[in-house]
Amino acid sequence: MTGDRACQRFGLVVESADLFRGVFMATPVRAIPTICFGAFALDAAKGELRKDDTLLKLHPQPLRVLVLLAERRGEVVSREEIQRCLWGNHTWVDFEGGINFCVRQIRAVLGDDAEEPRYIETVPRKGYRFIFPLTHPQPSELVIPISRAGGVREPRLVAVPDSASPAPVAPALPVKPTEVVGEKERRTFTGVGRAFLGALLVALAALSYFYFNHKTKLTEKDTVVIGEFKNSTGDPVFDEALKQGLAVELGQSPFLTVLSDKKAGDILRMMGRSPDDGLTGDVGRELCVRSGSKALVNGTISRLGSHYVVDLDAILCSTGDMLAMEQAEASRKEDVLRALSQASVGLRGKLGESLPSLQKYDVPIQATTTSLEALRNYSLAGKISRQQGEIPSIPSMLRAVELDPNFAMAYYGLARRYSNLNEPSLALQYATKAYELRDRVTEKERLLISSMYFRCTGEIEKQEQVFALWSANYPSSAPHESLGTNYILLGHYQQALDELETGLRNDPETVTNYENLGGTLIALNRSGEAEAVFDQASSRNLSSGDLHSLLYDLAFLQKDAHGMEEQLAVVAGQPGTEDVLLAAQADTEAFYGRLQRAREFSTQAVDSATRAGLKEVAAQWQALAALREAQFGEAVEAKRSAENALMLAPGRNVKLFAGLALAYAGEINRAQELADELEQESPSNTALKLHRLPTLHAAIELRQRNPGKVLTILEPARPYELGQPSPMSLGTLFIPYLRGQAFLMERNGAAAAKEFQKILDNPGIALNFPVGVLAHLQLARAYTMQDDREAARGSYQEFLTLWKEADADIPILKQAKTEYAKLR
Repeated sequence: MTGDRACQRFGLVVESADLFRGVFMATPVRAIPTICFGAFALDAAKGELRKDDTLLKLHPQPLRVLVLLAERRGEVVSREEIQRCLWGNHTWVDFEGGINFCVRQIRAVLGDDAEEPRYIETVPRKGYRFIFPLTHPQPSELVIPISRAGGVREPRLVAVPDSASPAPVAPALPVKPTEVVGEKERRTFTGVGRAFLGALLVALAALSYFYFNHKTKLTEKDTVVIGEFKNSTGDPVFDEALKQGLAVELGQSPFLTVLSDKKAGDILRMMGRSPDDGLTGDVGRELCVRSGSKALVNGTISRLGSHYVVDLDAILCSTGDMLAMEQAEASRKEDVLRALSQASVGLRGKLGESLPSLQKYDVPIQATTTSLEALRNYSLAGKISRQQGEIPSIPSMLRAVELDPNFAMAYYGLARRYSNLNEPSLALQYATKAYELRDRVTEKERLLISSMYFRCTGEIEKQEQVFALWSANYPSSAPHESLGTNYILLGHYQQALDELETGLRNDPETVTNYENLGGTLIALNRSGEAEAVFDQASSRNLSSGDLHSLLYDLAFLQKDAHGMEEQLAVVAGQPGTEDVLLAAQADTEAFYGRLQRAREFSTQAVDSATRAGLKEVAAQWQALAALREAQFGEAVEAKRSAENALMLAPGRNVKLFAGLALAYAGEINRAQELADELEQESPSNTALKLHRLPTLHAAIELRQRNPGKVLTILEPARPYELGQPSPMSLGTLFIPYLRGQAFLMERNGAAAAKEFQKILDNPGIALNFPVGVLAHLQLARAYTMQDDREAARGSYQEFLTLWKEADADIPILKQAKTEYAKLR
């Protein structure tokens, strides 16, 4: 099978002349078989790839390339052949980028490795070769026409894009050969033949009409790109607002998957363009092809006298052919959103969405907001967030709720931003308001709002119920990333890994998928794999503040001081990001005992967050500094810093860390007061109940020398002791640390050693937090208690080596040196 024939099987047009000639033909030929290799089955006719009977998601273009390579197993298929297969003679496509995209998608789905391939081998400067053994099931028989007069005639085939529906083959008509031996026979044939021929022509005319008028329809597997919404009215209120409204209208459909603005911007950057570039003409089509999408939807609003006309059209990305058009009219500006809703529903139906689906998922945009200006500010906030970060976008989102106090999604937008910025109090405030208005939005928006609300309240079980409903209604956008994040909170990293890997396969253009997957691999002590994930993000020009923070953590684990400095330099001056890296550097300095330097970086982190308007974050860095002081034995400084943090912003995280600091510093009553407040304020917060509050209660009991109570309090938390509840990566592993200290207090050195070793065995979770270095000292004490002097000396030496440049006056360092001297 040649490359051209492999392409043709995805879409064939039988030219009409050959169709007429082939009406009287019939002979059996062999159908295209399913291609099997290993656990995979590739059905070229249906355009499906399965693994062990599970249908895999692979976009049409990569699927066509896979068929082409598999059909020519063992042969080198040149990039030029792949180009002709996918795009023919079109010149506007970025062939190189498109081919690379297809091969990456295939390898991701097959689980193949470009360096050590099992399926597809790269032949440098030539092309690709499929190397895995194939098996072919027995093909079935298929009837296609044969010419009675001229023998077998194969229809002339014209390759068309994979989205086009294959033209049906005309049915074979049995005709008995007849010899004409006289006038009577001729007259009989003439009468019957004319009637038959007339009926045949009518049938062929109908069939021809079908060929030339049939419109390609989308499937549930297809993605659409929203292009530009041209505003020819001269009224700026329509700028941004109508494109955002169209995104809401189409996004509520479970039939259509709309490419997000974030992904579109990422792909534009890969194309060497700015995310601000309009998706008009060839730019929109190229982006559509690169993203593996099927259709580009454009809109226009214009004036017709005193009325407004909204036009929508959808074109096939690969060819530019028109798929559907819809128009609606509004008699006044206030009715434009209603007209947009009418046109959107009509377009969805023409693209192939069923009537029951249209009826079920048809919440008009004006139910979400009636204000064009509010919608415009909402859209601008999204654009600013993608280009400049979360903080600069907040004023536009606040303006949106000011213009429309019932704009639920704008409240959701504020909640999401403050949650990402580690401002839990403000995040909960806006999430609650959005949740109260959730009946005014589309089904998908309701799921987003509910998920955010339960995230902010910490009700993980209820959030997972939302995810289950989400997956049932919108299977193509199942929230694998959010499920994975929940597993990280609870310390179930392997389950998190499974979800996050799926999320990344489904959406390789979103940076958070790389962040969460890489962070999970770090927690599992698989730093090399995490680095490879971050390299993939970098190769796609994806970046974020959280990604830089994770790269800093990776550099710390690799003892790469230059790498840490590099990440600090990258984020310098960036509001909402700089403070995170400054606080991380403070922890690193403390990890090596340079407490004075740690204090300086903590002060810088507090100042940076304050300048960015993030008071609760600033207070959080102050409270963490207080906890560090308390653990190192600086009780006076710990009390002062903790109270300063609580005065600045007494949020949930601040109360938690300040409470721990005060408990270690001996302020038992104040610590208990904060614990009581946390329980009253967040009674249903799962992570707080399972992890954080037991930690605080245990610290209080430990200070009061009640080791038995400490162990009792911490036992229910054992399944979650490796978790990273919000704020993630901050102050974790306290459960085994406190349990180990309780065992030391009970003089149970062996049990204590197991707990401290647990911390040392998980450096990807402990990171540069104080418990990660203090575990060496506590382990030395546990070995001493067991009279294992050699092991104790080894652990003391490890601690003192890490603190070889430490400030000499730190109380816990003085204790360690005294204890070590007694072992000599």
